[in-house]
Amino acid sequence: MILLKSSKEIEEMKLAGRIVADCYRVVAGLIEPGITTREINDAVARHIVKLGGKQVTKGYNGFPAETCTSVNDVVAHGIPSNRALVDGDLLKLDIVAQYGGWHGDSCRCFAVGEIRPEARKLMEVAEECLNRGIARAVPGGRLGDITSAIQQHAEANGFSVVRDLLGHGIGRSMHEEPNYEHIGTAGKGIRLKEGMVFTIEPMINEGTFRISIDGDGWTARTADGKLSAQYEHTVAVTADGPLILTAL
Repeated sequence: MILLKSSKEIEEMKLAGRIVADCYRVVAGLIEPGITTREINDAVARHIVKLGGKQVTKGYNGFPAETCTSVNDVVAHGIPSNRALVDGDLLKLDIVAQYGGWHGDSCRCFAVGEIRPEARKLMEVAEECLNRGIARAVPGGRLGDITSAIQQHAEANGFSVVRDLLGHGIGRSMHEEPNYEHIGTAGKGIRLKEGMVFTIEPMINEGTFRISIDGDGWTARTADGKLSAQYEHTVAVTADGPLILTAL
């Protein structure tokens, strides 16, 4: 069952989303060659608490950290470690925070130092895919309108869309219905209604859309070892159009 949120509840969800967004503001100045993914994770964890929020990923189904730090061919769910970032790395940082019982969930992609032009294009197209999907999150539309816009733009640029990791509803629980792939056909899928809140989080790969999971049970990598990029926002469907809840 998809849980619709009232206008008041959506306003309350913004507070959690703003904590997530402010974490990116703080962390952006720290990301450079030499910093470890654990140091980035710890900075986010401290900032969530400083703003009165709660972290929710550490301990979730056994996940060991407050953020997901996914580098280069790691698509998602990368575990922070003492691995130092180096010039040319592509970091996906996924942050979830809770405030007042509501959740905000977002991911951003960061270039570390100088990256190759192909990696820059991948980042740009991934962000464009997110924005094209968000633009179609309107009452009366279909979920397939969002996913087809993402898939068409990625594939038109020679990239692929991960199938095995899903977008999801969000609210008082981090994961709610619907759970959905970021591929599809316009005009198909569930009807979008005012009050729906879900993540739009396309994972765009340089090569194949297929992934593999490391022995830790979490780290998802591209099956061919090529790069992956991701951007994500928590989005509400409102009478006035899509509302991004994880923006400052």
